[in-house]
This record gives sequence, C-alpha cells and structure tokens, in this order.
Amino acid sequence: MADEHSCEGKELKLSYNTENSFLHHTRGSKWKFCAIIELNNGLQFKPSFLFLPEEFCSREFLGKTSSTVHFSLFTLFPNTDTIVFYSFSKHPDINECLSTRACQLNERCVNTAGSYVCQRLITCPPGHQIKNDICEDINECEQQSHNCGPGFECVNTVGSFRCNPKPQCPVGFNQEAQGNCMDIDECGTLAQPCSLAFNCINTVGSYMCQRKIICSRGYHASPEGSRCIDVDECQSSLHRCGEGQLCHNLPGSYRCECQTGYQYDSFRRMCVDVNECWRYPGRLCAQTCENTPGSYECSCTSGFRLSSDGKNCEDVNECLASPCSQECANIYGSYQCYCRQGYYLREDGHTCEDIDECSQSIGHLCTYKCVNVPGSYQCACPEYGYTMSPNGRSCRDIDECMTGAHNCSLAETCYNIQGGYRCLSLNCPPNYRKVSDTRCERISCPNYLECQNSPLRITYYYLSFQSNIVIPAQIFRIGPSPAYSGDNVIVSITQGNEENYFSTRKLNAYTGAVYLHRQVEGPRDFLINVEMKLWRQGTFTTFQARIYVFITQLPENPVMSN
Repeated sequence: MADEHSCEGKELKLSYNTENSFLHHTRGSKWKFCAIIELNNGLQFKPSFLFLPEEFCSREFLGKTSSTVHFSLFTLFPNTDTIVFYSFSKHPDINECLSTRACQLNERCVNTAGSYVCQRLITCPPGHQIKNDICEDINECEQQSHNCGPGFECVNTVGSFRCNPKPQCPVGFNQEAQGNCMDIDECGTLAQPCSLAFNCINTVGSYMCQRKIICSRGYHASPEGSRCIDVDECQSSLHRCGEGQLCHNLPGSYRCECQTGYQYDSFRRMCVDVNECWRYPGRLCAQTCENTPGSYECSCTSGFRLSSDGKNCEDVNECLASPCSQECANIYGSYQCYCRQGYYLREDGHTCEDIDECSQSIGHLCTYKCVNVPGSYQCACPEYGYTMSPNGRSCRDIDECMTGAHNCSLAETCYNIQGGYRCLSLNCPPNYRKVSDTRCERISCPNYLECQNSPLRITYYYLSFQSNIVIPAQIFRIGPSPAYSGDNVIVSITQGNEENYFSTRKLNAYTGAVYLHRQVEGPRDFLINVEMKLWRQGTFTTFQARIYVFITQLPENPVMSN
C-alpha cells in the first residue's frame, strides 16, 4: 500500500498554467537542497527551491546506467501552499500521455523525455478556422463550400452563411448562369413573330412588327425600317471606278471622276494625265509652261523670276549683284553694262577699259600736245610762250609785251608774236621824220625826179603767222585811202624777198596784195619792203610799206603722250 506521503499514482491538480516546475516525491530517499531556481511562465515567483535525493545532486547522475532512478522536484512558492508534481525517470521513459488521466479533458497531453506536458486546447466555434493561433471566420461563399441552390445567392455571415433567393426576371428576359437578366431577341428566337408583310424589330423586353418598305436602287431601308436611306457605294466599295479614279457618292448613285489634272480615257479605261500646256497654250503661264503629272509648272526665262502667283514673271534687277565693273543699267529681262566717259566696254560686256583719246582720235583734240589720263585726256602747251585757253584744247599765246615779261629796252618797241616777242627799233632814214610809232614822212624833195622815186611816206607793219599757214596765203593789202576815180597803182617787193617766199598781185586798179606762196619752216623772221606807186592825175607818188613777217613754230602739229 502506498505511503500516505507518497504522490505516486495520485492525480495532482495544476495550480497555474506552467509546464516547467513540478514536485516529485519518491519513497526512502534522503532529501538534499541542491539549488535555487527561478520559475517563469510570465509571472515571477521567488524564491523557488530544487530538492533532489542526496545521491543525485551531482550532474553526473544522468550518465549512470542504473535502472529506474526516481527523484523529487518540488518548489515552494511564497505565500502559497500549492505544489506541482512531475516525475522523471532516466531509463526507460514512460509515455504518461497514454494514460487517460494524465491531463484534463480540455487539455492536450504532450510527452517529453522523462515527463509530459499538458497544453490547453484551442477550439474555434463552427464557421471558424485557426490561423496563427487565432480563430478567423470562414467565407463559405468564396470557398464555394456553401450549399445554396441555383436560384439562390450566397451571402457570408460571421461563422456561417445564408442563401438569399435570386430576383425573378420579367417577361421578355432570361436569367443567365450568373443570375443576370438578359433581353430575349424574339425576332431571332421565334419562328415567325411577324407576318410576311412586316419586319420584326426587337425591343428591350419585347419586339414590334413594322410594315416593310421597298427602296429603289441605290437606297436601303433604315435599321428601324421606317425610311429609305442612301447607299454610300464609295464607302462600301460597291462602286466600279477604274484605276486612278475618285468615287463621289450621289443620292441613290455615285460618280467616278479622275483626279484634277487627269481625264478619263474610255479606250484604255483609265485616267491619263492632261497636258495643260498644250490644251491652254499661252493662257496658263506668262512665259514657259512645263507639264507635270496631274498639273503643270510655270517657269521664267533668264532675267526673270516667278512671281508669288506662280504664273507671272517679274524682272530681276541684276544690277543689285554688281555684275559690271563701272555702271549697270537694268533693262527688262536683262541688264546692260556701260562705261563712264573716257572708257569703252570690252567684248566680255562687263569690263570697262580706258580709251586712249590721243591715239584714237580722228581729228586733233589738242593744238599742241595730247596727254592721255584714265578716263579722259589733257591738252598741254609748250613750256614757254603759251598758256591753255579756257576751252582746254588750244594754246593761247602769252602777250609778253602786255604782261611786261619781255626784256626790251626803252628805245625798243616790244612786239608780241605767237609763242614769244620781238624787240623792234624804229629809225627813220635820212630826210624823213618820225610822225608816229609806225610812220616816217619825207621832209623835202630837191628835184622832181627824186620826188617821184623816193617814198612820200614809210609805214611799218608787223605780221605774225604760224608755220602751218595754208599756201598761197594773202598776208597784206595796200592801196590809197581814199581812192579816186582814175587812180592806178603799181605794187612790187623791192627788198627782202631774196628766197622768193613772197609775191605781189594787183587786185584792182587801186589795190594790190602781198602773198606768201611757199611753205616756211619756222620759226623765221622776214623784213620785206613793199612799194606802191600811185598814178593820180598824171603824176606818180611812191609809198613804202616795211613789213616784218614773223613765222612761228606753233603747237599746230599735235604731240601725243601717254
């Protein structure tokens, strides 16, 4: 019979939910205090004491191979007299869970080495399942674990579900598998919903019968059958337009047209390009027309550019690009280069080159010397004795006698000639007296013969001519002044014509003339005595003219210089 102090075979009640502290009691053992332990199941109980049989206080007891070893483990909890029993055995282990009395009915027994643990069972109410140690509701509708019939709809509830009857579809509708109401197409499902003279038109939940209408060619009935509408043959590809043609829909029909710039060739049954330049000559473009596929283009000749209207041509001002070396004149469709005075246009039509007026002139540009300059020329005169006249071409003699640029003495008379001057001294011969600067008169006449042969008056004349004077040249006239009827004169050269450059000629009864009939290479000076015998009323009277003829080498023969 068991000891009354022994717990063996007794059913002990757990005092709190813990699995790691029990009291083990064995018979005939001497107890020894081994250690102080801390029990922890979420609550702190101190102190806790571990008592074992004396012979098992050593750790090596677990390695012994003796038979069943029993020891007691108990704890004393402060301020309580509750103890928990747990039995250990080293070998062999006893599966305490095989006993139906190991744990209570609401607990689950878990066998451990030398002991067992009673765990409280987690039970969920119907319609729930354990997930992460928590009871969660089961959605029977989603898991298709409900038992609602085809006419019902599943609605989940906490821990269960309910089946609600689905709504009934009205007349003209059918309920599909998902329970939705769908319209019934009576026109398609019924054998003959309308008579032959009517068209069946389905409506929502019903249908209607409408009298059929007959549409003419090119029309078809509207969807509701109430009217005829045009058939768009172009959109529905019912036309028969050829390649390259455009289809234009018409009420009840259509029309095939070629694109702009094309015309239909009935023989080839296709659209061919229209040559607008040939069809409308001179009407499309102001100058040049060029045909293109389906159209045409206008172009302009050189010197013109196409206007913004694409048809007319407007003149190009080529002068803006400075094509000429000097002056440019824009003309219609072109331009013209021209040169300033003194230049000529070269064969290239653009470059101007200087004209050498001195070498190319037909006439004499200058009386003495021509000097070519760029674009013009200049006339020059001899270094001494001449100055340029206002016309810029001829040389004008400088009158040194008037300007005082001579070196004549006071007893001499300065006579200006072309390109120079002469200092002349007027001395009357014996028996003559000086009555003026150019005249001497006879003082007395001893006898009649001398009076007829000696001059009554001696007059001095000064003549100057250029060497290029035209021969023969009348250089002097002589005659009485006044002349009377019956007068007659004889004119002759008495001195200074040794080389026969001069001659006399009678112009009429009372007038004679002196001529230069040979060319003189100037410069050269002559002094000739011309005598005139006047016959008047039966008596001769002699008059003498002393003529100084100065032939000068003037700039009449042009000299050219570049």
